[in-house]
Amino acid sequence: MGLWPERELATARSRSERQAEVKAEARAASHAVPLSAECPGAPRSTAMEPLSFQEYICSLDPATLPRILRICSGVYFQGSVYEISGNECCLSTGDLLKVMAVVLQKVVCEDTETGQTTELPPTFKGLFQPAPAWGPYQTLRGHFPEGGRQQGLTLHQALGRRDGRLQPLLCPAVGPHALLLRPVYEVHAAMHLRRDVVKIPSTLEVDVEDVTEEAQHIHFARPLLLSEVLGMEDVLPAQAEILEGPAGPAVFKSAWVPRLQRGQQLWLHGCSRAWRVLASAPGSGRHFLLSGTYQGRFRLRPRQFTGVQELAAGLQPGQRLRVVVTRDCEGRGDDVPPLGVGDRLEPRGLQGTGPSTRLLCHRHGEEEEEGRELLLPLDLGGGFVEETCDSKKYGLAELLERQALPCEVRVVAPDPGLERDALGALPALRLEARLNQPFLVGSFCQEPEEGFEIPPRWLDFSLLLSEGPVRPPAPCTRRSRVEELTEAFYYQLLAQLPGSAAPAAPRGPPKPAQAGTGPGGRRPSAPVPPPVSARPAPPLPPLPASPRLSTPRQHGRRGPPRDAGTESNSTEHDYETVDDNIQKTICKMQAIFPF
Repeated sequence: MGLWPERELATARSRSERQAEVKAEARAASHAVPLSAECPGAPRSTAMEPLSFQEYICSLDPATLPRILRICSGVYFQGSVYEISGNECCLSTGDLLKVMAVVLQKVVCEDTETGQTTELPPTFKGLFQPAPAWGPYQTLRGHFPEGGRQQGLTLHQALGRRDGRLQPLLCPAVGPHALLLRPVYEVHAAMHLRRDVVKIPSTLEVDVEDVTEEAQHIHFARPLLLSEVLGMEDVLPAQAEILEGPAGPAVFKSAWVPRLQRGQQLWLHGCSRAWRVLASAPGSGRHFLLSGTYQGRFRLRPRQFTGVQELAAGLQPGQRLRVVVTRDCEGRGDDVPPLGVGDRLEPRGLQGTGPSTRLLCHRHGEEEEEGRELLLPLDLGGGFVEETCDSKKYGLAELLERQALPCEVRVVAPDPGLERDALGALPALRLEARLNQPFLVGSFCQEPEEGFEIPPRWLDFSLLLSEGPVRPPAPCTRRSRVEELTEAFYYQLLAQLPGSAAPAAPRGPPKPAQAGTGPGGRRPSAPVPPPVSARPAPPLPPLPASPRLSTPRQHGRRGPPRDAGTESNSTEHDYETVDDNIQKTICKMQAIFPF
């Protein structure tokens, strides 16, 4: 026989050495003392040497759970393969684990003759039998020893009789040789300051010691998410410490939001059930969330429409709508006559279906009883402003009862309870939608009376509630009723509203448009609005910029009617002086608008 190549020789030597080790281990195991013999119910007393995690778990009696372990050596770092399967954690020397449950994942069977391994699932149905005492490594010749002294054991029964030892077993369903069973468990444990139950494989290479008796008084604090506290009103008010601040992009531009950082102490006073209103300031790029407790007073502004499509969307059941044309519009043959600045229209409803859909409008003449019926195509451009004489001041709740959203208003009386009401300085405010979102009332422990309201579903973070009785906090005498939103969150929120056809967020700050021109100074052509299906009601339509008055070259034959009288106040109108030549037209338009 020739010499083996060097690599084959090394492989054969390694296999032979491994087989010898396994046989020696099995022989020693047959004479070993069970780990539980000295302390029934506990794998090892605290006076004993630490055990490997695998050895401890294999010798654990599930009836004694829960058990508290201390990590004696080894570190289990994040980023390991276990993190991929959702088991990430970091176990450092001195950490405590509270073992709650042990679940068998698989059993690795090692052939004592060949060293080969086979994995068995927990549902394996084959039967095992202890190897004969006269030769634990004898080859099985197709049947069990005669005499019937031994009965077959299921996989779980065989593991239950291990007592922490490796006992050679025979199983014809696996192979002809004696086997050593090495179970792999998934250990469910609690850790201090960890929200979820940790799932650790028993094969983790750390040493542990059982400290259940001396650590029974230790409480494993479980952090909570702020959103979880919403369902725990019985524990409020409570003091809490922030463990991790909010993650992700900012929601509010408020000064209290950056202070929500690790280590900050909070008072959680209770839940706020007040509804909110999403609002924006047209042309400014600013967006707000108004609390239903806001005490400012509003006045309705005339709605403005940039085309027939928007005009049709502005119709509300049971409400009459009259508008004045603010920009000339060329006709389309005999079917669609031209519209001029100052024409008064009353939309009645839609007629037809599909591309032939038209908006039926009544165009009023000089006298109220005169007029003409018009059928305007939905893709017809133009400019229209609502004709109204309502100068009443409304509270927020009263306004929402009277007016469908969205609508444009102006704050004519700021909230007296706010030190600075940002809404009072805005020329216009567009109320977009009403939101019913639960909030938590909080304050910093250094300033308990300065309250703020946190939306946990939008601004969530982890915290730890203080244990035991706490001194009742001082009442929140001041709360913010207006929160300014970041632009990114505003568009994100707008897109999440039911049925919303929200526009995309602009890439840059809005640029003021020149009178009679579109963005960038170009003179616009007649706009082509989106189809009706893209503008459901009452969802939030795209936010148009406040239209400007057109230049004299665009003006038609007619101006605003002199008798369209409403409240006139030269100090409140929102229209800029565009050119000296159209001052007269502006004055006439002021007779129509209440601002």
